[in-house]
Amino acid sequence: MKNKWLPVIILAFAEFVMVLDSTVMNVSISTVVKDLNTTVTSMQAAITFYTLTMAALMLLGGKLGDIWGRKRTLMIGAIVYAMGSFITSISQNFTMLFIGWSIVEGIGAVMVIPAIAALTASNYTGKDRVKAYAIIGAVAGAAAAAGPLIGGYVTTYLSWRYVFAAEVIIMAGVILFMKYIRDNSRPSHTRIDIPSALLSSSGLILVVFGLLQSKAWGLIEPRAIPTIGGVEIAPFGISIVAYIIALGVVVLYLFWRRQQKLESKNANPLLRISMLKSAQLKSGLGVLLAQYLVIGAVFFVIPVYLQMTLGLDALSTGLRILPLSIALVLASAIGARLVDKWSPRKIIRAGQIALVLGVVFLLASIDIQLQKPIFSIGMFVVGIGIGLLASQLGNINMSAVSEKQTSEVGGLQGVF
Repeated sequence: MKNKWLPVIILAFAEFVMVLDSTVMNVSISTVVKDLNTTVTSMQAAITFYTLTMAALMLLGGKLGDIWGRKRTLMIGAIVYAMGSFITSISQNFTMLFIGWSIVEGIGAVMVIPAIAALTASNYTGKDRVKAYAIIGAVAGAAAAAGPLIGGYVTTYLSWRYVFAAEVIIMAGVILFMKYIRDNSRPSHTRIDIPSALLSSSGLILVVFGLLQSKAWGLIEPRAIPTIGGVEIAPFGISIVAYIIALGVVVLYLFWRRQQKLESKNANPLLRISMLKSAQLKSGLGVLLAQYLVIGAVFFVIPVYLQMTLGLDALSTGLRILPLSIALVLASAIGARLVDKWSPRKIIRAGQIALVLGVVFLLASIDIQLQKPIFSIGMFVVGIGIGLLASQLGNINMSAVSEKQTSEVGGLQGVF
């Protein structure tokens, strides 16, 4: 069929933008700090808040796909995301960038990301679905790989603003060609359970905020103690961070209990807890979390160190990350082709082993200048692991549930 793969190509472009965004910002930190007369700490806060916005609202975004219809949700999300990218591209100060990137783009992403996963399931079945998810995973890997290079080149020779302007154009193209995407879902008159939305969002915000502030305030032992009305806040000599995280865990537990109660009454929970009885889904989400912990560490710490400590520009930073980029693209493509010969479990295990080995190599490479060849080897092996995992996990998670539940699983993937 002539247009058989057109839907996944359109969805892949949207996925490319979602992944590209944060990796570009990571390698452009020093230039953005100078252009907007802000600080590295502020930029790291903006990067983290972008992720926090998505984590806090992702389950809600997945549920909107069931209420509005997945295609309509993707359309609205793409429009909101494009608006955020436009605001970011013309930012004159940190506040404007924070609103456009960390908030507006984050809100758009929570609608786009679950819809991509759900619509891929709607448009393909059998082996075609496996290959479609492998394509989405490979493109996500390619975006993570290309981000530092694109961001480095554009930031060094043009301006980081052009990247966000280009995102507006790409999302406009996604909206224009969305008519080729089939959507089996139909808008429903189901209402969102507001208490569930508030509990999930506030619980995640508390946990992540606590983890962020542990750097300044200390996780258990107080460092810089916050004050309210001149009174230091460190109950029983323990950092306030521990209490914030504990409160977040309690709120998330209340969310969990409410979802169980709503589902037992055949009401409309924000998340169907019964899905998590699937060993396949739990395993897939667990591997996804482990993968992104490594990705987060590599793309959050190393670019900042290369730029702010070693003084490299954005392009030089991208080049130092190049071994990971090359390996990631290659492994994503290989993983997509291996589905006809290897089981997904075998490919995922190979990716996990590569990821662990790569981290060991990176640990062995640590020195002030990061000049040892083993650093490049470690980056390359980490890239292989990320690429193999990215090519498989989407299909693993989505094939664990029925098509009606794909929006919720898309939201869960985004949270993890």
